Amino acid sequence: MARPPAVQDVPVTLSTRPAAPVPGDPPSRSDEFVRGLSEAIGGPLGTHATRTTGTSRYYGVARIVLALLCLTLAAHWLQKAPCQDGAWSDLKQYRQMCYTDVLALYYNEGLADGQIPYVQHAVEYPVLTGAFMGVLGLPVHALGKDRPGINQGQVFYNVNALVLGGLAVASVVLMLGLRRRRPWDLAMFALSPALFLTATVNWDLLAVAFAVFGLYAWAKRYPALAGILLGLGTAAKLWPGFLFIPLILLGIRTRRFAEAFVAGAAGVVTWAAVNLPVMFGYGDAWREFFHLNRTRAIDWGTFWYLGDHFPFVGALPHFGWFDQHIDTVNYLSYLLFGLGCVAIAVLIFVAPRPPRLAQVAFLVVAVFLIFSKVWSQQYVLWLLPLAVLARPRWGVFLAWQAAEVLYFCAFYGELMAASGKAVFPETVFDLAALLRLTMVAVFAGYVVRDILRPERDVVRTSYDGGDPDGGVFNEPDEEPELVPDRAPGLVTSG
Repeated sequence: MARPPAVQDVPVTLSTRPAAPVPGDPPSRSDEFVRGLSEAIGGPLGTHATRTTGTSRYYGVARIVLALLCLTLAAHWLQKAPCQDGAWSDLKQYRQMCYTDVLALYYNEGLADGQIPYVQHAVEYPVLTGAFMGVLGLPVHALGKDRPGINQGQVFYNVNALVLGGLAVASVVLMLGLRRRRPWDLAMFALSPALFLTATVNWDLLAVAFAVFGLYAWAKRYPALAGILLGLGTAAKLWPGFLFIPLILLGIRTRRFAEAFVAGAAGVVTWAAVNLPVMFGYGDAWREFFHLNRTRAIDWGTFWYLGDHFPFVGALPHFGWFDQHIDTVNYLSYLLFGLGCVAIAVLIFVAPRPPRLAQVAFLVVAVFLIFSKVWSQQYVLWLLPLAVLARPRWGVFLAWQAAEVLYFCAFYGELMAASGKAVFPETVFDLAALLRLTMVAVFAGYVVRDILRPERDVVRTSYDGGDPDGGVFNEPDEEPELVPDRAPGLVTSG
């Protein structure tokens, strides 16, 4: 008796006929949290409700999401407005929680004096971020020389806010392209409280954009381009380089290592092309970033900080010793991150099916942050797009965002205390830091559960079991037989 044909998922349309409309996935029906909230306005969308379908529905939702994003970025700009003039008297930048590195470093990094990053001034950031600062900052300095009356720092901040906001919009546009069946998921990014609070605290949105661009290129099956974009992201901030780890591991699991290797090689070449000219031409300035990261003390709110400031307990046994042995902290952080990546690799190979790329990417970056000795307030932006792509469920997402907001507020209270004007006991900040770390771990736990129980993964459900970000990871081992007049993405093989 002949076996029934096996059904395989192929992320291309194989029929010459027009594709059927892409089915939508209304959040009020697929997300328990949103479904509960919808009861206040009549309940979830009905089965027989009149609604648009296909392309028109997607573009309608995309416009709403982008409008929400622009509103969030505008609100963020207003939140930072009190600090834009640089007149930070009486700790205004802490009291109003409007501090931004962008304005402070315009002066501290020599841009206000017209100094070229790396060439005339050692910059504490990777090369591409330093170049970004120079490209925007040096014209502002030149403008200020011709017009002495303008506030150069304020102009520099506003130019950066505009460009970084544009990068955030571009990132969401591409993420919408990755979620054509679930465009409402991107409202989580657009309305994120963490984005509202930290969008321009530093230049992290530059690296976020390159990371998203790289993931999009991979999803569209351009591994070399994906590697180039992730390599550029690594040259802006090191963390996008961690995304090569899931690419390599998933490449091995799905027998697509060749494409993953191409992406990795392209990333290394790109990073080298950006860095080597500066490294050989201005070696001391280039090494400044690595020197500062190696010698930097344990930062507030980290795993290592909590070991020495655990709520209601104080220092845990032996953790106080690490304050005077930063090199040991560095090595232990690398070791714990490496062990975390080994655990993720085991998860990938024991999972019933290959995890989705965004899921593994989120886990890798989350493990790095949990064990890092530095976890700045704006690093939440690293996780934000990965979290939305990995697990678009509103309940735990909002709980995590609430923890980030509490930490943000507590952090500025701690800055006030360090400046001699305490506003609450130290334990408040310790609790906020512990809650932030715990919620990132909880979110990661839900991602692990979805990996081990893929039937609970709402993205897989919407995409017929496939990974919309996976690119070549979705392909079967052999070229499927073309069968006409079938729904897009479904073919039979004997």
